[in-house]
Amino acid sequence: MTHTDVTTTVADLDPCGQPDHPDCGIRDVLDRVGDTWSVLVIVELASGPRRFRELQRAVDGISQRMLTLTVRRLERDGLVHRTVYPTVPAQVDYRLTDTGASLTHLVKALADWSLEHRAGIASAREAYDAAHPGHAVR
Repeated sequence: MTHTDVTTTVADLDPCGQPDHPDCGIRDVLDRVGDTWSVLVIVELASGPRRFRELQRAVDGISQRMLTLTVRRLERDGLVHRTVYPTVPAQVDYRLTDTGASLTHLVKALADWSLEHRAGIASAREAYDAAHPGHAVR
């Protein structure tokens, strides 16, 4: 199997966080790279460095405060590099680090999967909601 092949079987994963399996630390990483805003910022930065306002315009619906928190967290985790240029007013740009860039193929795969399966997921949600009125999960 090559890195571009798609498996049709369920992956054999060890259950992190179970009593007989100590938390291996992936929860903390997935909390960061799996949140909506971080994924969208990573997607935007995959095409190159961006200034703060460019990121804010590109990531639809993100507030200034949430973008600030998101880029700080990504910077703290070593996924984004922040550069401040000595100009008046100061100019700042953000770019992916090598570690951040290594995520882009995974994020793209997730985005591709989402697009491929969104109609089926929407149908499943409608069927569930119809079968369980008043119990819909949003």
